[in-house]
Amino acid sequence: MRIVGGSFGGRRFNPPAKIPARPTTEVAKEGLFNVLNNMLDFEGLKTCDIFGGTGSISYELASRGATDLTLIERDPTSIRFIKETAKALGILAQMRIIQGDVFSFIKQSTEAYDFIFAGPPYALETIDDLPILVFEKKMLSEGGIFVLEHTPRNDYQSHPHFIKMKNYGTTVFSFFQQP
Repeated sequence: MRIVGGSFGGRRFNPPAKIPARPTTEVAKEGLFNVLNNMLDFEGLKTCDIFGGTGSISYELASRGATDLTLIERDPTSIRFIKETAKALGILAQMRIIQGDVFSFIKQSTEAYDFIFAGPPYALETIDDLPILVFEKKMLSEGGIFVLEHTPRNDYQSHPHFIKMKNYGTTVFSFFQQP
């Protein structure tokens, strides 16, 4: 795993083989952040990384200047790796790492974020509920961006807050925005 840009760009980390995550590929992640660079000013952003996996997206956000990072992941091995990596990067103090179920977190959420990223397992049966819940729970601040990673078999273009989609082979990012 490599951080592709920002102040930590080029740093490599090796997650344990036991982590049950499908990290976003470097090519897709680089493409995602190229798009986001034109949409967001990362400095001081309040972010939420749901289905945190290895923490890769949160490290990229911190590397670019986001300072308030919330990450939700249920796997204890992943949580340990994320904490160790965040400590090594010197960003542990600006992270709120929550071990738990993403849907429970969303249903209890009362905070608004500037940027939310969801990289759920592609086979997640309730993946289509994610954009609905994020907007029902008002999890985005005004002008905030939500990105959902999925496969080409999912299509969110009819969602009222959908703004664009970027395809990187088997990885697709759908972008939504709070007006």
